[in-house]
Amino acid sequence: MVILPSDDGTRHAVAGFGPTLENPLGFHRLVGGGVEPGETARDAAIREVHEELGAGLVDVELLGVLENIFELDGEPGHEVVFVHTGRLDPAGAIPPEGGMFVDNGDPMPVEWRPVDDGDVTVPLHPPGASALARRAARRA
Repeated sequence: MVILPSDDGTRHAVAGFGPTLENPLGFHRLVGGGVEPGETARDAAIREVHEELGAGLVDVELLGVLENIFELDGEPGHEVVFVHTGRLDPAGAIPPEGGMFVDNGDPMPVEWRPVDDGDVTVPLHPPGASALARRAARRA
C-alpha cells in the first residue's frame, strides 16, 4: 500500500469505502493492494498505483510494516501491510477534489484526507497508517 502526500504535505490520497457493520460511516484505506507471487512489496506498490490510478510511482520508499487483525462485515481478516510512499507521475493524476478510479473493475473513489486527521470521523485503515502519513508528509 502507498501513502501519497499532496505537494504541500497537508493531505494524502485515500480510497473511500461505504458503510460496514464495524464502520457505519464507511472507512478510508490506503491506495494499493496485495503482492502477487514472485513480486516484491515495492513492485506491488508500483503496479497497484498504475492499475488503480493509471499513474506511475517514483521515488518509492518503504515507510514501515503494519499488521492488521480486523473484521469486515463480521468476517475475520488478517493482513501484513508494507507501507510505501512516493510521488505520482504525472503529479496531477489525482485532481485536487479527488476522483473516481477503477479497482479490479469496480469504481473506487479516491479523496484527499488531512494528514492531521484527529477530527476526521471516518477511520483510516490499516491502523497505524495515520502516523506513517504524518511522517511521509514531513518528507514531501
